[in-house]
Amino acid sequence: MLEIACFEVTSAETACQSMADRIEFCDNLELGGTTPDFYEFLHLKRNYKMPVYVMIRPKGGPFFYSEDEFVQMKNSIITFKEGGADGFVFGVLTSDNEIDVVRNKKLLELAGETPCTFHRAFDRTADLEKSIQTLIKLGFKTVLTSGGKPTAMEGKEMLKTLIEKYSDKIEILIGGGVRSKNILELKKFTGGKSFHSSAIRDYDTFVTDNEIKKLKLLSS
Repeated sequence: MLEIACFEVTSAETACQSMADRIEFCDNLELGGTTPDFYEFLHLKRNYKMPVYVMIRPKGGPFFYSEDEFVQMKNSIITFKEGGADGFVFGVLTSDNEIDVVRNKKLLELAGETPCTFHRAFDRTADLEKSIQTLIKLGFKTVLTSGGKPTAMEGKEMLKTLIEKYSDKIEILIGGGVRSKNILELKKFTGGKSFHSSAIRDYDTFVTDNEIKKLKLLSS
C-alpha cells in the first residue's frame, strides 16, 4: 500500500491520477501538514476516484491543543465526514507528549466507521510500544511512524520490531523520508507492507508522477 502526502491541490491531482493507493490531503508543508481547504477537498472527491484521507490538525508545532483548537478539530471531522472523506489523519498528545486517550477517543467517536490514522505525533512519545498498544485499544486502524527517529531509515530497527509484534492488530504505515532510493531496503529490512511518501521535488512542493511510479513498483 502506497500513500502519498499532498500539501496543495495541484499535487493532489497528480497523485489522484497516479499508481498510488490513496492520498493524504493537507495544507502547509512548512508546518508539517495542517487541515486542508474543504472546497479543494470536494473538488478532489468530485473529480477523482482515489481515496482521500484528510489531515485534521488546526496548527503546526506541538500536538497539544487548546480547547478552542480541539473544537476546531471536532468540527473539521464532522464537516469532512459529511463531504465524503475516506479516512482521517490526526493525533492528540498531552502536554508531556503522551497519547491523550480522552481527546483521541472523542475524535474517533465522531469519525465513526471512517478509518483513522494516528500520525507521526506517535514518534514523539517516550515508549512507542506502550503508545501503539494504546492506539490499538482506542481503535485506530493505522499508525504513521518513522520508528521514533527523524527518518524511517534511522528508525528501521524499531519499525521492524513494531511490525513483527503489532502489524496483525494495526496497519503500520512507514513514513519519514521514504523515497524510491530507499523503499526497497526499508521493505526488506522491516517486513513492512505500507508506505507513506510525499514524493516531492527537492526545490518545490509538487509531487512527481515518475517518483510515485518508482515507489509503487518497488513497494509491490
